[in-house]
Amino acid sequence: MANEITVPILPCRSIDEVEEFYLALGFTRTYRQDRPYPCLGLRREDIHLQFCGIPGFKPEDSYGSCIISVPDTGVLFRAFAEGIRSAYGKLPVSGIPRITRPRKRKNADNLAGFTVVDPGGNWIRIFPSAAPEEAEEPPASKLATSVRNAVVMGDSRGDPQQAAKILDGALARAGDAPKADLVEALLYRAEMALALSDREGAGELLARVRAIPLDAAERERLAETLAGADDIEAVLSAG
Repeated sequence: MANEITVPILPCRSIDEVEEFYLALGFTRTYRQDRPYPCLGLRREDIHLQFCGIPGFKPEDSYGSCIISVPDTGVLFRAFAEGIRSAYGKLPVSGIPRITRPRKRKNADNLAGFTVVDPGGNWIRIFPSAAPEEAEEPPASKLATSVRNAVVMGDSRGDPQQAAKILDGALARAGDAPKADLVEALLYRAEMALALSDREGAGELLARVRAIPLDAAERERLAETLAGADDIEAVLSAG
C-alpha cells in the first residue's frame, strides 16, 4: 500500500491554548469536541495534528514530539514566523511556546531543520524531506562546525546550558572566523542566554552582533540571519 496518512495525537493542558497558537501558524480546525474529553484536530495543507486535553497536565513535563518532513523548511519557517509575529507581536525564542530558526545540525546530516514547541510543550520537529539541490558547500569553518554541534544540544536535546558552553569555547577561539559564521554564533548564543534567563547577557551578545561591520552585500546575504537579531531585540524590548 501507499499514500497512508499518520496523524499524531499529542497531549496538552488546554485545547483552547493550542488552537489559538496553531491558528496563528496558518492551521485550520478540522475537528473539536469538549466531551467526554477535550480533543482537537488541526490541519495545514498536508500537515495533520490532533491534541488531547488533559486536566492538570504540565507542558514543561511533556514528552510529546513528532517529526514533519517538508520540501523547504525555510519557506515554512517564514510563514510560521509571520503568523506568530502578527498574532503575538514578537517571535518567542525561549520558554513555552517558542520556535527555533532553521539551522544546520550535526545529527541531521547538516540539514537545516527547526522546531516548534507548542503551548502543550510538544516538540514539532521540522526537517527537509530531501537534501537541497545546490552547489557543493565549501568546508565549514571551525566556528560553524561548533554552532552545528551546539544546535544538537540546544535545539534537538533542549540543553541550552551545554549549547552555551560549546559556543563560549568556540567564540573564544574564533579568531578571524568569517563574519557570517560569527554573526550566526553570536545570535544563537544570545538565544541560549534567553533560554537560561540571562537577559543581560543576551543584550550584550546582540550588541556584539550589531557592532560587526557589514557592507550592503553582506547584509543582503545575511538578511534572514539578521532577522533573528530583530526578533531577539523585540523580546528584550518587551520586558
